[in-house]
Amino acid sequence: MSDEPAAERVGALAPFHNPTFGVLWAGVVFSSIGAWAQTVGAQWLFINDPNAATIVSLVQTAATLPMMLFSLAAGVLADAFDRGRILLWVQVYFLVVAGLLAALTALDRMPPLLLLAFTFAIGVGNAVLVSTWQPLITELVPRAHLAAAIRLDMVSVNVARAVGPAIAGVVIAAWGVPPVFALNAALTLFLIVALLTWRRPARDAPSAARERFLPALRTGGRYVRHEPVVRLILTRLAIFVAPATAMWALLALIANRQLGLGADGYGFLYGALGVGAVAAAFTVGRLGGRFSANTLLSVMAIVYGAAFALTMAMPGIAGALPLLVVLGYAWTATVAILNAELQLFLPGWVRARAVAVYMMTFTGAQALASPVWGLLAQHVSLAAAVWIASALVVLGGLVGFAWHFPESSGLDRSPLAFWNDAMLVVEPEPDAGPVQVNVEYVVEQANYAAWRTAMDGMRRSRLRSGASRWDLYRVGERADTYLEVFTVPSWAEHLHQHQTRLTAEDQAIEEHAFSFTALPPKAEHLLPTDPD
Repeated sequence: MSDEPAAERVGALAPFHNPTFGVLWAGVVFSSIGAWAQTVGAQWLFINDPNAATIVSLVQTAATLPMMLFSLAAGVLADAFDRGRILLWVQVYFLVVAGLLAALTALDRMPPLLLLAFTFAIGVGNAVLVSTWQPLITELVPRAHLAAAIRLDMVSVNVARAVGPAIAGVVIAAWGVPPVFALNAALTLFLIVALLTWRRPARDAPSAARERFLPALRTGGRYVRHEPVVRLILTRLAIFVAPATAMWALLALIANRQLGLGADGYGFLYGALGVGAVAAAFTVGRLGGRFSANTLLSVMAIVYGAAFALTMAMPGIAGALPLLVVLGYAWTATVAILNAELQLFLPGWVRARAVAVYMMTFTGAQALASPVWGLLAQHVSLAAAVWIASALVVLGGLVGFAWHFPESSGLDRSPLAFWNDAMLVVEPEPDAGPVQVNVEYVVEQANYAAWRTAMDGMRRSRLRSGASRWDLYRVGERADTYLEVFTVPSWAEHLHQHQTRLTAEDQAIEEHAFSFTALPPKAEHLLPTDPD
């Protein structure tokens, strides 16, 4: 927490000092406005169908499920290739798919299943877009501005949630759904132009060869699995989003059945959510200077649950709008805090992949939970679905008071190549593997307990940086001698450990473990033999 006040001296708009960030941010806003307008159009297209509750919730699932399925693969691409070019091709893809959707809907050739298929296809593009854009932010702004930039990214999402549905409501009321889909296609053009005119600065040549797709995919998953802070952030995210997403899944039904609103009124509800979201983006930073991230997350969950439950007591839009502002505030504050804590914690080499896992968790929780809330609303009642979801959000907030993760703002996550080069008599091929690394320790009995505890941190460091297996042995032939053994899938993977994946935290873990040894540890590399 000691670094928080310093961080708060950075203004909420400081990232806009970089004009490239501002232009690309605006392009993402326009693209997101079109995407949210498209979602509202898809949900409203079948609002009068007898199975509307199920169809509306399935639209939400079709839009978010691709994020769960494809985000990690998209993160691998974003860690390996030019993120600007990936964003450009994604926008071209959006233009083509959204144009086809508009044309077929205008021709009255859009049954529910085909609509869900198009929504899924657009969701695939969103998986690549988000997994590329969020890590790109770290290239556009200095670390001191990163938390503010992430909050501004939440503004872009929630301005889109406010403006997109509001525009969609007006357009649907005046001309129907097809023009909304055409608008989505048109709004991709701004970001396409911005990306075509952006001249990305030349970057230093990487110190190691580009990782191959499948090994990089496995390594990203391995990092998340063996990093407890990341796992805890993802758990807090899922505990909040799974019940809280009932608000997004059921909002069309709340507007139509509880509040008696049409498409334009539905758009106003989204507008209220957007107002709350924008307010959160500009005030959460100040709150973060006074309270820990963990405390804010719990308070926001309790506030969200209470406001959502109260929507079922409102007979009209006048009472519902203030509650929607509160919901927009609490949702955005929660997502922004968790996103910022994650990105500040992550080392650069795995950032896109870990952010992709974050997005998989975020959207996967929505995709899996949304149909549950829709079915509960259809087969029990809308009020029951809202109240159960509200209670679960509040319960998660209460649990969060005792379930803390460390604050990330003061960490140094830059790569630190502190391992000595391996002194080999033969240079293996990059694909040679698996490679086994043995490190011998001599530890006197008086220091054994402390050293053994320190080696738990070593295990975590080895596994999250690329090792697929880790073991610790006592050498039977020599007193006070122990052998650390970790296996890496290939020599190239081990070189990545040497050159790009270690941080100051890993160095501190090693130095702490080595401080208990009687002699300097000795390492050797066991390589595959040549085939017969």
